[in-house]
Amino acid sequence: MKINQAFTILQRAGGVRAARILTQNNQKMSRWRVLFYAFCLRRGVPVAKIIHQKWFYGLSFYTNRRTLDPRPDTETLVAAVIADYGASAPNILDLGTGTGCVLISLVKNIPGATGTGVDISHGAVRVARRNAKNLIAGRVRILWRSYRRINMPGAPYDVIVSNPPYIARGDARVDAGARHDPSRALYAGMDGYAEYSIIAKNAGAWLRAGGRIYLEIGEGMAARISDIFQASGWNFVRSESDLAGICRVLVFEK
Repeated sequence: MKINQAFTILQRAGGVRAARILTQNNQKMSRWRVLFYAFCLRRGVPVAKIIHQKWFYGLSFYTNRRTLDPRPDTETLVAAVIADYGASAPNILDLGTGTGCVLISLVKNIPGATGTGVDISHGAVRVARRNAKNLIAGRVRILWRSYRRINMPGAPYDVIVSNPPYIARGDARVDAGARHDPSRALYAGMDGYAEYSIIAKNAGAWLRAGGRIYLEIGEGMAARISDIFQASGWNFVRSESDLAGICRVLVFEK
């Protein structure tokens, strides 16, 4: 099928942006591929889940149904760490690493940095290991492990980062594309704060003296998360907003 014909079909199924991504770098596409793509788009499958690729912080990450697709808002988390540790070669722990996009982007952009990513999902661990091998082999290790356990291999770390699940079950603001993400990576109890309580309780034992933790948060969650961490002995350092002006990152030190 000629590419202009494919573009027209895909545009009708999923819009101009999706059609551009799915047809780029192609001179022609098979009819069956175009029909498959169109079927997926009509079902609300995100483009990244169709092509198994999502760009994040200038890097191309493999993704699939076992992981959240990297999102632009999360780049705020990466930028905050680089601003503080860009010249200090930190050892970084990533809690709930998913695709590994946060950890790998940090190690890729901070000379001498190393890191460990942990995730409770076997599928996510496989995805993150694939991305680490392709993008930053030798400086990142990915482990199947829960941050609910007190012992953490490689501790103490200089920096901890996390983009944990923070959506309350039943939240009507979740978009249709999220139906194709793993629910374990999205939802955190009935109010969205459950994972932050666990991290606040356990993560202090994994940091060096003076180390910091950087957390992605949902809109409107800053005050309560600050209370949770300060009640566990953490000191608030600052917050960072994303490009939309929403408070997206909280920074604490122990």
